[in-house]
Amino acid sequence: MQEEIFVSGRHIPKIDPYLEIWHWEISLYLFLGGLAAGILFFTALFYLLKKENEMPATVKYASIIAPIALVIGLAALFFDLTHKLYVWRLYTTIRITSPMSWGAWVLLIITPLSMLWVFSYYRETYPKLESKLQVFKKLKFLNSFEKYIIKNRKYIAIALIPLSIILGVYTGILLSAFNARPLWNNAILGPLFLTSGLSTGAAAILLFSKNHFERKLISKIDLGLIILELALIIHMFMGMAAGSQVQLEAMQILISGQYTVMFFVFVIILGLIVPAILELTEVIGFKVPVIVPALLVLMGGLIFRIVMINAGQLTRFLY
Repeated sequence: MQEEIFVSGRHIPKIDPYLEIWHWEISLYLFLGGLAAGILFFTALFYLLKKENEMPATVKYASIIAPIALVIGLAALFFDLTHKLYVWRLYTTIRITSPMSWGAWVLLIITPLSMLWVFSYYRETYPKLESKLQVFKKLKFLNSFEKYIIKNRKYIAIALIPLSIILGVYTGILLSAFNARPLWNNAILGPLFLTSGLSTGAAAILLFSKNHFERKLISKIDLGLIILELALIIHMFMGMAAGSQVQLEAMQILISGQYTVMFFVFVIILGLIVPAILELTEVIGFKVPVIVPALLVLMGGLIFRIVMINAGQLTRFLY
């Protein structure tokens, strides 16, 4: 038996000066959750606006990313759990005041709905794949099931809008609920993560779009979201600058600390400002390879979550 003597309550590994519990799995989960929320929001919105034919990538093609992102994100979250066999206990109760309870139940509902949405467009969007696999010919009951889903597609879209908003906001509130972490304990994180998720969702849609009208409209939307995201980040810094000493110290990690380069170069400049300039150029009328701003926004969204997860765990209240 190894005996350890603590001479003080400070600098205990894994407890002080910071509690390092969340790793890359959580960053990936938050990114993919926000991405899926953004895609599903625009998919459902433009379907209800009857833009299905004018915006096929938004309503049909890009929606396949959502269930894939959710499944991978949930796998990463499950992999991070310490007591994996007890994950089912999340679904034995509903706690209105718990962000994790909200997230668990929303994910339980939105994941199968996103799969049903993709299924309803399967034969229309992937006719060559169906002719090769002949799934509907082998499993004939799928024909009647498909008709039922298509008939009720409107109700799925109505459900997806609030669910996707809750999912996008929850990824930020999950962090802001941690009062012991000054960088996370910020009311702006919910709207900020939602805006970022919508922006990454719009960027993913741009990668699928081949329609000029659709590209231009989504570029305008994404440009507005990037401007809003920058405004929220500025607001976050202003709030911390006017806060207590621990909040000022938390802000310094991003302003002049070890995550400054990652945050300002890869998130602010390459992930937001440069894509905004490129999308503004596209909106004005100049041709810009759509893959460039789209990939930059996706990269910025992922790195933003990596920075917030890792930097937040470095911050603490002095006690």
